[in-house]
Amino acid sequence: MASLTTHAVWGFAARALFALGLCLPAVGGAAAQTLPDTLVRVYQSNAQLNAERARLRATDEGVSQALSGYRPQVSAGLSAGTQALKNLLPDGTSQSATLYPRTAGVTITQTLYNGLKTASSVRQAESQVRSGREGLRNVEQTVFLNAVTAYMNIVADQALVDAQRANIGFLQETLASTRKSLDAGNVTPTDVAQAEARLSRGQADLNAAEVTLAINQATYTQIVGVAPGRLAAAEPADRWLPRSREEALAVGRREHPNIVAASYDVDVAQNAVKVAEAALAPIITLQGSASRSTQTDTTLGTLRTDQASVVGQATVPIYDGGLAASQVRQSKEMLGQVRLVLDQARVQAESAMVTAWVQNEGAKTAIRAGEAEVRSTGIALAGVRRERDAGQRTTLDVLNAQQEQINARVRLIQAHRDRVIASYALLAAIGRLEHRRLDLKTPDYEPQTHYHQVRDAWHGLRTPAGQ
Repeated sequence: MASLTTHAVWGFAARALFALGLCLPAVGGAAAQTLPDTLVRVYQSNAQLNAERARLRATDEGVSQALSGYRPQVSAGLSAGTQALKNLLPDGTSQSATLYPRTAGVTITQTLYNGLKTASSVRQAESQVRSGREGLRNVEQTVFLNAVTAYMNIVADQALVDAQRANIGFLQETLASTRKSLDAGNVTPTDVAQAEARLSRGQADLNAAEVTLAINQATYTQIVGVAPGRLAAAEPADRWLPRSREEALAVGRREHPNIVAASYDVDVAQNAVKVAEAALAPIITLQGSASRSTQTDTTLGTLRTDQASVVGQATVPIYDGGLAASQVRQSKEMLGQVRLVLDQARVQAESAMVTAWVQNEGAKTAIRAGEAEVRSTGIALAGVRRERDAGQRTTLDVLNAQQEQINARVRLIQAHRDRVIASYALLAAIGRLEHRRLDLKTPDYEPQTHYHQVRDAWHGLRTPAGQ
């Protein structure tokens, strides 16, 4: 029985260590899915990320719409109909006719000056695009961190299920050995009851671990788009992280998408003030038109009329009931509000960076403590088992030592999971959890491609691919 128990302990240890990536991978069989593989799939097919890309493509169109203010507006008109006519002449006679009036014309209007509203609108739209790109980066970071968390939850849960199954094997063997000892008169029924109680507790723990695994598998499927297969252990993101807290803060202040996006939002608000102020400026336009009319003269003296004109027009607003002035004041208040949001974004980002740094460092300490605890409880379990065989310890002592061992291994598994997640959370906190930094083997989605496809488009209803 002792040899079987030792085999169970080492079998449990091997499975737990493999799940944590602390031993060599098994030879043969299908290759395990890695964390980079998962992130590639997320980058290519995650619905939340693709929806944000679509939103940014819609934002790109704002630049083309603003640029339309520089372009001429062309309209054409055509009318045709039937008209019955009867004219009474001075001499008492009359004229009757049926006319078929037709008119065709084209009008071209070009704005020459509108208080620089168009220029301000273009700059505003361009700043909105830049802010939207930072928003896309932020969503990418959020989705990646969710994927890393889901991935590591599965890895840890699979290890925990294996650990609990090994624990049940150990408890079953302990119960069988205790029953034999009872038959031999070496122990009391109390020892058997204690072993049975621990086995029931182990089965409940295994069920809880399996339920948690099933829940996290569903979460993984929602984020990644496919059910998890055999997942390989993942390493922390240390190679992409700054070496000091001060360096991390400096990088985050400079690169975090929330801060950068908020700074572009300030530019948007500043140009919104200028757009509102343009309503108080004169508007100068130039309009050219040409038309041809047939059978539209009711005196029946003219068969066709051709017209062409070029007209300049200046409109100076004098008083609009205070609307424009109110809009200017409103936009200035919005500018002040956006500046406060920028300050708030900086404070929140710095707080998140410090928190992530401390959590990552704490996770390192937890792993060292967990590894030491696993070694110590393993030694203690082996010693208690030998002492029990020598009659110096009871079955309950062995069960308690085994429970301490399984608890230590559970904490170590969770510490490894927390360590990987904390490192990627720190990478996100400084604004660098993105596909380029992670060297993912996937074609890049370039927001600039769609932007340049639509920026100077004068016409066309088909949406470009934007890839």
